[in-house]
Amino acid sequence: MAIKINHKLTPQKLVPQIERLFDLSAQKILSLEKTWKPENGAPVFTVKGKYTSYGWTEWTQGFQFGSALLQFDATGEKRFLEIGRRNTIQRMATHVSHVGVHDHGFNNISTYGNLLRLMCEGKIAFNEREKDFYELALKVSGAVQAARWTRIHDGTGFIYSFNGPHSLFIDTMRSLRSLAVAHRLGHSLMGERDQKISLLQRLVEHAVNTARYNVYYGEGRDAYDVRGRIAHESIFNVNDGEYRCPNSQQGYSPFSTWTRGLAWAILGFAEQLEFFQGGARLRRAVESKSQGSRGLSPHRFNETLLRAATAAAGFYLANSCADGVPVWDTGAPNLHRLGDYLNKPGDPFNKWEPVDSSAAAIAAQGLIRLGNYLAQSGNTRDSALYKQAGLTIANTLFHGPYLSANPKHQGLILHSVYHRPNGWDYIAPGQKVPNGESSMWGDYHARELALLILREAQGKTYLTFLGTVG
Repeated sequence: MAIKINHKLTPQKLVPQIERLFDLSAQKILSLEKTWKPENGAPVFTVKGKYTSYGWTEWTQGFQFGSALLQFDATGEKRFLEIGRRNTIQRMATHVSHVGVHDHGFNNISTYGNLLRLMCEGKIAFNEREKDFYELALKVSGAVQAARWTRIHDGTGFIYSFNGPHSLFIDTMRSLRSLAVAHRLGHSLMGERDQKISLLQRLVEHAVNTARYNVYYGEGRDAYDVRGRIAHESIFNVNDGEYRCPNSQQGYSPFSTWTRGLAWAILGFAEQLEFFQGGARLRRAVESKSQGSRGLSPHRFNETLLRAATAAAGFYLANSCADGVPVWDTGAPNLHRLGDYLNKPGDPFNKWEPVDSSAAAIAAQGLIRLGNYLAQSGNTRDSALYKQAGLTIANTLFHGPYLSANPKHQGLILHSVYHRPNGWDYIAPGQKVPNGESSMWGDYHARELALLILREAQGKTYLTFLGTVG
């Protein structure tokens, strides 16, 4: 195990760092709100400390406005509620009906979902019209996401990525939240001849196929089959639905592991384990007569998710640096130049390969959720391992050199990487690799991680994407 876990950390011990994080976060949100020009598109990552847009898909807008809502949740400062609410109403409608992306759980759960959750939790005033508005947006979003459907050789299917119907992305495990919320709100996708399509059924099938094709288990699937390794993308032949090969869009190769994809897997599977914990919804989904769930018992489905989550979590712990922050890809070509890098704290300023703090922020939340899930299931040993690992990573991110205290820098968490193969990340003069910059998803997930820990430390309601919805 590479990460050196601090077993003495508790949520309560992290409160001073979390309070400082949200103090700094307030400055960053207000600075971006003041300078951001909507006509330029959604902010994606920083260049020389200023957030800039970079067109690929508009998947970060929800993190921008959702960050303000998380700030309000943590601090009670109403100006941040107003920023999040106003911009959600004015700017997010096109994301609800966006048929071209797999990112609904990112954009719309972070905005409409957070607003509905805050209302259901009593943190904002109840308003029937507002509630109906948020619910309608979330219902439509979940259905639009579920409509991106590719059926494979065994009759099941998956939500395909923006690359096209051949493409199953690991990222979408966290975007499944959109289907879960829409289903809980009583919604379905309607097809030809008024066919009623269960959103929960599609969620189940997508999760199972992601665990089957994007997660490795050390069983000899190919020459690079190591337990817990993640394929960013799985490619299918759309003519006959057969699986063809792994691929990677943002990682180094199909046969190495892009660590942010690994983080999406840990968090996505852990959240779905939480969602299905009650059991009744799961039984209805997997015992229905639809083709996709034949032969899959609730117990087997739960085991499938848990197996994927624990495999990915174990691989992350073994392949992050000692402080819990990983290099951007486990097969990056210059890793050999870093020496025994796994047994040292991550070095964002090294000359050869960048670390990715955004992967760490995402993974830390997933590890804590997985640990909490296992604790409720009675597995106290593994529960402590994963939860303490998550707290250790959080402690790293909530200090320098990752937490940005510079008021002139709009980013909150430094040393995030977007797309290394395409060379999209800013490299400062005198540096050979990107460092010192932030991303919308990294900052959002650091805030979400901090809020999760803060609520536990204060004995408040456990933070989930669903809240008390439905």
